[in-house]
Amino acid sequence: MKHLHRTASLGIALALFTALTPALADSTTTAGGLVNKGLVGVGRIPAAQRDKFGETFGSGSGMAIDTSSWTHDAGTYKGSLWLLPDRGYNVAGTTDYRPRLNTIGIEFTPAAPGAAGQGQTEVKATLTDTMLLTDEGANATGLDPLSDVRAATGDMPTLPAATNGKLALDNEAIVRLPDGSMFISDEYGPNIYRFSAQGRLLSATQPPAALVPMRKGAPNFSSDNPGPGAAEPDPKDPETGRQNNQGLEGMAMTPDGKFLIAVLQSATRQDGGDSGSTRQNTRALVYDASDLAHLKLAHEYVVPLPVFKDAKGKTKVAAQSEIVALSDTSFLMLARDSGNGQGVKGDTSLLRQIFVVDVSAATDIAGGPFDAADKPVAPKGVLDPSVTPARLTPFIDINDNAQLNRFGLHNGAPNDHNNLSEKWEAMSLASVLDPKLPNDYFLFVANDNDFLAQDGFQIGAPYKADDGANVDTMFLVYQVTLPGLAKK
Repeated sequence: MKHLHRTASLGIALALFTALTPALADSTTTAGGLVNKGLVGVGRIPAAQRDKFGETFGSGSGMAIDTSSWTHDAGTYKGSLWLLPDRGYNVAGTTDYRPRLNTIGIEFTPAAPGAAGQGQTEVKATLTDTMLLTDEGANATGLDPLSDVRAATGDMPTLPAATNGKLALDNEAIVRLPDGSMFISDEYGPNIYRFSAQGRLLSATQPPAALVPMRKGAPNFSSDNPGPGAAEPDPKDPETGRQNNQGLEGMAMTPDGKFLIAVLQSATRQDGGDSGSTRQNTRALVYDASDLAHLKLAHEYVVPLPVFKDAKGKTKVAAQSEIVALSDTSFLMLARDSGNGQGVKGDTSLLRQIFVVDVSAATDIAGGPFDAADKPVAPKGVLDPSVTPARLTPFIDINDNAQLNRFGLHNGAPNDHNNLSEKWEAMSLASVLDPKLPNDYFLFVANDNDFLAQDGFQIGAPYKADDGANVDTMFLVYQVTLPGLAKK
């Protein structure tokens, strides 16, 4: 096994403590110098919003701020960002929803750290464009690929295909590159796709064999969400590889542009992912991005996900939902529980938190025996003793009611419009643009509203979400200090 012994620039030991500065009484600082100065803004896009194609707006499974457009004048910031929806409204099964990318215009007037908000209007977000993602001139689809597979050809690996022959995508994270092209990660493969600035598929990267879902000895990319009239896969769950609906949920480029990091939402099936209580040991893949058309796996680490007890005392593992890279050895990671928040039956989330993940002292398992499907790194959830996992340190508690209440929000009952929704899955950074605070950034966090609306419209037909759910797309913005980030 390979080990990394170098010291990460943000520090290996990241012990959380409370800042003592009176002006930042609500802030927290890590031993590496990262500071959370608290929530400074909130904004919404209504659940009734339609996109450029007249279909219900898809919220944020992934987000990327266009930092080249980011400006500051008279206390207000302006710019744009890209929001990536997933596979469409699919409560009763997947549909032929066309994968797309939305462009959002932003005006942001932050509250001072610790100050009260102004009616959740600090972030004014306006939909300005929608672009479809295409494959050889044809639209891709959100349909579950079931047993259909597109054979590898040329540089393209084996890909998930729907019964209609289209490339099946369940998009989860986006990295926008300086030339406008983009990397998009998905659940089905789980693959990393590169698209042109116009949304045309250019290349695809398949992860190590240990992550590829296998049924009866062959790749099978179904997530057990069949479309109308389609049968379930056999067996319902992959025997090895990523779990159903637990693909490459988080992805980010390092600040120097040299490495692309992608993280599986939770453990593979063979690594304890057959149980909600043992799926803790997920994997972070670090790719050399010097050749954008041919990503090369450079490093791979085990990342232990947060574990908590539910209301019945049962052990649960919080799934990873998004990352922001700080360097090639550290990143922010958003982890959360499921089934709680506005739009679903549970009202109180037990864990929605952003952690600092440090892999500088973790075992590098890239290219080793654990990359094969028949050699689990954590059988039944127990990590192999030869492997040192990444280190996690809490950074931002999204459920902190002291922060949320200042902006009229809350975590918990009543399960109303101001209770945070279930799925928070997107993050991106933009500079504060203050010479006096050169290491300060705004961390934008957005939800995935699952297309839950009462006047929804997709694939030529109206729909109404169950139980009166009408969930806005929301933005939470935190001011954070990230020493050394701009110097990388």
